[in-house]
Amino acid sequence: MSAAIFFIAFLVVQRLSELVLAKRNTQRLLERGAYEVGAGHYPLMVAVHGAFVVAIAAFGYDQPVNHFFLAVYVLLQVFRIWILTSLGERWTTRIIIIDEPLIARGPYRFIKHPNYVLVVGEIFVAPMVLGLFWVAIVFSILNLCLLAIRIPAENAALAKIRP
Repeated sequence: MSAAIFFIAFLVVQRLSELVLAKRNTQRLLERGAYEVGAGHYPLMVAVHGAFVVAIAAFGYDQPVNHFFLAVYVLLQVFRIWILTSLGERWTTRIIIIDEPLIARGPYRFIKHPNYVLVVGEIFVAPMVLGLFWVAIVFSILNLCLLAIRIPAENAALAKIRP
């Protein structure tokens, strides 16, 4: 198996695992009385992120791996683990609101939305691992458009939660 195929396989398994974790966490939160906001943009977000992975696979499977960007991607995964462990069962891909104090540990001590910082980095870096500059640019722009919708929706909902 080539390094590019291995990277793409990792990316696919990672994204699918995240969807499983997010679905489980969402269900548990809803069972505890949480509710979802901003669901209208969620299908678009899934479509963009799905197309992102497909584009990397379709155009990157036979490309050489750039070791600098691979190292940056690995560092981003350390950041991801920090985010996931900090949020625990509160991490999900949807905007799920529960009347509990916001998480204030881990990277959330320093940044309001560290997961979005991570995703912005990954959207650019993952394609660059395979030299796909145009994929990095196109999907970075699409992701920023999504975040322009999502972050205000999340901030408005979070503002209603007690500190």
